[in-house]
Amino acid sequence: MLNFKALANDVIKGYEITEEEAMEILECPDGEILELLNSAYLIRKQYFGNKVKLNMIINTKSGACPENCGYCAQSRDSTNPIEKYRMMEKETIVSGAERAHQLNSGTYCIVASGRGPTTRELNQVTSAVKEIKEKYDLKICACLGILKPGQADQLKEAGVDRYNHNINTSEKHHDTITTSHSYQDRVETVNKAKDAGISPCSGVIVGMKETKEDVIHMAIALKELDADSIPVNFLHAMEGTLLEGTDELNPLYCLKVLSLFRFINPSKEIRISGGREVNLRSLQPLGLYAANSIFIGDYLTTAGQEGTKDHQMLKDLGFEVDYEGSEMPV
Repeated sequence: MLNFKALANDVIKGYEITEEEAMEILECPDGEILELLNSAYLIRKQYFGNKVKLNMIINTKSGACPENCGYCAQSRDSTNPIEKYRMMEKETIVSGAERAHQLNSGTYCIVASGRGPTTRELNQVTSAVKEIKEKYDLKICACLGILKPGQADQLKEAGVDRYNHNINTSEKHHDTITTSHSYQDRVETVNKAKDAGISPCSGVIVGMKETKEDVIHMAIALKELDADSIPVNFLHAMEGTLLEGTDELNPLYCLKVLSLFRFINPSKEIRISGGREVNLRSLQPLGLYAANSIFIGDYLTTAGQEGTKDHQMLKDLGFEVDYEGSEMPV
């Protein structure tokens, strides 16, 4: 069996693991999971200590999306009876930032359904961002879909710190999940954000009938993209979507995935994202020995864990909230 601790120390010194070593991580015997997590924690501690970044989402536009993503309840093909509404007014977006501030969230994520923002929608978001930046010490992450030329520059000028556009899955597996846009469309949007001076955020959804090789290639692709923040979502299959009824994950495998992403992207923010409550279940706290970031509050179309429970979980683990780089007690 691979010596995970020795491998972790090599990674800290700059070693890049091979695909064969990555597969051994994903196929770690269940009885060795604590050794794997301890090794992932050595890397995590090297770069982030015992600090955890908190992020909160606001779903500013829901449903009526023209894309056909098989995992998404907001897709044009979904029959899930989610709430649908147009882009929120500026005042509502700003009030969401107040809630994020109250929960000690360091990053406020403004998310909207759709292929990409219209001029009007972008103006509403940028206007809200300017006001939020005047009122609160929050990082702003925008997730508005595929960007047109010049839109990333407009977001940067307004004060957006980070732009999220997930690759979601491997390039090879992409067309089994969606055909209304290409894998390259997603990569190009991430690069547009980088070119505008915005920190790139891109992640994945695990559990969409991909292979272990696909999971490895996702982690490697995000390393090559140099994404600063990597949200790792675990599929919470929604009724009425193409992937309805898919249930391939278990808590121990999810922990192996998080460890893999830490080994391949040692210095990056790894965020346990959507689906953590239903897939990690009672093992949620263990995920933070590999990851260093979580969402608090609800997700886009599913409920999250109560913020007070998340704060208690961090306190019980002996972790600290990383609030804009300063120590703030949980």
